[in-house]
Amino acid sequence: MTRRAYIILFILALILQFAVSRLQAVPGYLDADYYYSGGLQLAKGQGFNEPYLWNYLDDPEGIPHPSHGYWFPLASIVSALGMWLTGHANYESGRIFFILLASMVPPLTAALSYRFFQNTAFAWTSGLLAVFPVFHLPFLPVPDNYGIFMIAGGLMFLIADRPHPWFWMGLLAGFMSLARSDGLLWLALTFLFILWRVRDEKLGFVSFIQFCVIAFSGFILVMGPWYIRNLTVFGSIMSPAGSRALWLTTYEETFIYPASKLTIDSWLASGWKSILEIRWWSFTTNIQSVIAAQGHLILFPFIVIGMAQMRKDRRVQLAFTAWMILFFVMSFIFPFAGARGSFFHAGAALQPLFWTLAPFGLEHAVAWARKKNRFSDHAYVVFRVALVQIVVMLSAWVVWVRVIQEGWDEGELSYPAVERYLIEHGAQPGDSVVVLNSPGYFIMTERPAFSQPYGDVNTLLSLADRYDIRYFAFEPRGRLELLRDLYDNPGNYDQLLYLGEVNEIRVFQFP
Repeated sequence: MTRRAYIILFILALILQFAVSRLQAVPGYLDADYYYSGGLQLAKGQGFNEPYLWNYLDDPEGIPHPSHGYWFPLASIVSALGMWLTGHANYESGRIFFILLASMVPPLTAALSYRFFQNTAFAWTSGLLAVFPVFHLPFLPVPDNYGIFMIAGGLMFLIADRPHPWFWMGLLAGFMSLARSDGLLWLALTFLFILWRVRDEKLGFVSFIQFCVIAFSGFILVMGPWYIRNLTVFGSIMSPAGSRALWLTTYEETFIYPASKLTIDSWLASGWKSILEIRWWSFTTNIQSVIAAQGHLILFPFIVIGMAQMRKDRRVQLAFTAWMILFFVMSFIFPFAGARGSFFHAGAALQPLFWTLAPFGLEHAVAWARKKNRFSDHAYVVFRVALVQIVVMLSAWVVWVRVIQEGWDEGELSYPAVERYLIEHGAQPGDSVVVLNSPGYFIMTERPAFSQPYGDVNTLLSLADRYDIRYFAFEPRGRLELLRDLYDNPGNYDQLLYLGEVNEIRVFQFP
């Protein structure tokens, strides 16, 4: 595989990523809004603080609030780097490095394939599969962790077979942990990989401890400063928000107020029937994600064949172990987060290896069919070309549906009109508002915002009273169960002053 080939793959990916980014005027969903808004705060010198609350799991005192307690800071740091580079605190600058990272994934995947098989045709095929990543494509050019995890995961597998890669594997695990809470799994996997290598090379326990210390030193070099920050802010190396997510009985309870309602007793009170049904739903949803999102529908059987053929390779064993652990945790421990995107997010670290194994698995499938006299000698080439053509078409279809047809926003594009309406009705710059997507409202208006809590009208009033919130912009697209009558009959509630409607968003003022 030549340097020219890697450059071609990078340029192809860069053109595609840039083209998709032209269709995305805003980050487009809560996670990306949060990471971008965190980058804005850093670029403006506000540090790791946020003038909004998107959940109440750590029982926040108010705003500004210490940021990145639930979601981790690396994507925000990367977004801020683009703003610092250009000198402009805007969205175009904030996504520069995400487009570049996404464009680096195909050449990295091709390099990984060539390291595995020393086969140029395989490397080209794997690289092109990464250029057209189907369900991942809309999410790569925006501020999020997909590209970060693909790069880190790809590098992890690329260096794993080299002599003594422990420090670098620990360093990569640190960056993955700084990106997502489940990144910590990769430190444990690094220790497991060290154990396997020590046993394979018939080294002693002392060597195992030495190598683990070296790996941990790389990890703590990245995560140490963040843990110190958390100790200072939260009194522990991790925010208490994550542990409360264990006791969710519905996804909407992620936004529950107050968070003290989430306990093991409340979880058990929901009943074992509900607890098991939720985990079965998450299990089946994640199975679909494995086949459709991670396996791109067409690649899945060939990934499985390739993994089976390479099952004795320690890197493949590491990937399979990671896959199984992530699937278990995201199906049974955190079923709501897992089924609603965390499994898809976390699995991005494995995608370069999946793209590496797919062409190899395809060749074995075709070789088996040839033995049955079902395909000609040229079938390998034909099927490799067809495989790439199919993922190109699937990628185009996903962009059409997810970005163009559905529209790439979660209320952000409606918020400027709401903001103008609030100002017309006397809103001052420091007055805060309850909305469905508080980071999204902040990046569009710079007004402090709170996410709509899960609860009834009394919950809403209690939230407004505690945090001195002035307005409520009630959107019809989410968390309506306990507040539907308020939306349908806004004039029937004396506790709130109904001001009017903007693009189906009903605006209220708290007393």
